[in-house]
Amino acid sequence: MTSSLKSIPSSFRDPSGFLFTHDSRIYRQINTLYRPHWDQLHQSGLYDTLTARGLLIPHQQADLDLALTAQACCVIEPERIGFVSYPYEWAFSQLKDAALTTLKIQKVAFEHGMTLKDASAFNVQFHNGKPVFIDTLSFEIYKPGRPWVAYRQFCQHFLAPLALMSHCDIRLRRLLRTNIDGVPLDLASRLLPSRTWLNPGLLMHIHLHAKSQQRYADASLKPAKQQTISRLGFLGLIDSLTTAVRKLSWRPAGTVWGDYYNQTNYSDQAMEAKKHIVSDFLKRIGPTTTWDIGANTGVFSRLAAEAGSQVVSLDIDAAAVEQNYRWVKQNKTQNILPLLLDICNPSPALGWAHEERLSLRQRGPADVVLALALIHHLALSNNLPLGRIARFLATLSPWLIIEFVPKEDTQAQRLLASRYDIFPNYTQQRFEEAFGARYRILERVTVPDTLRTVYLMQRNESKTS
Repeated sequence: MTSSLKSIPSSFRDPSGFLFTHDSRIYRQINTLYRPHWDQLHQSGLYDTLTARGLLIPHQQADLDLALTAQACCVIEPERIGFVSYPYEWAFSQLKDAALTTLKIQKVAFEHGMTLKDASAFNVQFHNGKPVFIDTLSFEIYKPGRPWVAYRQFCQHFLAPLALMSHCDIRLRRLLRTNIDGVPLDLASRLLPSRTWLNPGLLMHIHLHAKSQQRYADASLKPAKQQTISRLGFLGLIDSLTTAVRKLSWRPAGTVWGDYYNQTNYSDQAMEAKKHIVSDFLKRIGPTTTWDIGANTGVFSRLAAEAGSQVVSLDIDAAAVEQNYRWVKQNKTQNILPLLLDICNPSPALGWAHEERLSLRQRGPADVVLALALIHHLALSNNLPLGRIARFLATLSPWLIIEFVPKEDTQAQRLLASRYDIFPNYTQQRFEEAFGARYRILERVTVPDTLRTVYLMQRNESKTS
C-alpha cells in the first residue's frame, strides 16, 4: 500500500466496498462479503445488459494489489464521470429522468434474478448527456417473496420531491439539500394539496405510505410479521411507481429569467457579435472544461461545447435550467450538463464530517469560467463588492471570460428600478481595478450596438490567495 492511495469520503456506508483514488484515478474495492452478489451480477448477464444499454457505468478489472484492506476480493476501475452533480442541483426533468432510469434498472435486474438494495438519487449521475447508475454494489440476489427494500428510499429521493415540485412549488426541490436521505413522506403528505389524495399513485406511494410509516414508528407496537410479495406483485409495484413518476410534470414558466433572451436589450446583430467575441476567446484558450455561470438557457454554453469543451451550465432560474436540459436531451448533446445553482449561495459540503457531498469549489477547478451578463446581478442585486467577486471567481479557474454591464444598460436599470442606487463604486474603471488585482486583463471588446464590454482575463498566479 502506498501513500497515494486514498479512500473517498462519500463512500463509506456500504460494507460491501468503497471508492478510493490512486494517482488521480478512481477505483472501487469490492469486499469478500459482496462476492456472491458480484458473481451473480456478471454471470447472469445483468452487468453486460445494463452497460450495453447505457444504464450502468462500465468498469475495468484492476490489480488486486491496489486494495486498501484485506477484506477485498477484487478491485475495479469505473469509467470516470466528468462532473459529479447532486439531486438538489438538478432540473425537474433531470430528477424525473433519474427516477425512471432507476426503475428501469430495477426491472432489468429483476429479470436477471437480482434487485436494487437501495435507490438513492445519489447513485445516479449525468454522463454523456444521460442519467447513468454509478453504484455497482447496489445490486443483490433477489430472494423470492421479499419486498423491495429500496421502496421507501425511492419514494423519498424521487417521487416525493417530484410530486412537491409538480403540485406545489418548484422551489421545494431545496428540501433535497436539507434532507440528505430524501424528503420525509409525512412532510410531503402534509404539503401536497388535498386533490393529490385522488391520484392513485400519490395516494398509495406517498399518503398511505406515510401513514404506514407513522404507524410502525410507534415503539409500543409489536414488530409486524415480515411481509412477502409475489414476483407479479413486485413487478406491479415497479410499474405503479413508473406510472406515478411519468404522470408528474412541470411547465417551465413564470420565473424571472426563464424568458430572458426574448426580453433582452440585445439586437440580433449585437447577439451575433457577442457570440463571435466569446467564440474567439474560447478558441484562444482551448479549454477542456468550462463552467458557464449564469448560463440561462445555455446559449453560450453551446459555443463552448461546440469548441470541444465539457461544459457545466449553471443558473439560478429553474425555468431556464429546465429549458436548457430539454434542449440538451432533444439534441442528444453529450458535453453540456445543466445545473440549478445559486452562485451567491452555492452548494456547500454536506453529510458526515462535511465530506459526503462536495461543495461546488471542491469539484473544480475548471479551465475557464464564463460570466456573461452576470456581474450586474451579483453587484447590484446582491450587494457583492467587485473585489470579492473577483476573488471568488479566481478560485474557480485560471481563465475568465466576463462581461461588464454598466448601470446605464437597460437590464441594469431594471435591477435598480425598485431600490436605491447605493453603488457608487460600480463603474467600469472600478471593475477593471478590482479584477486587475487578481487577473491580467488580456483583451477587452465592446459589444457593438450595446454599452457592454466582454473581457478575456488570465489569473495572476501570484495573487490567488
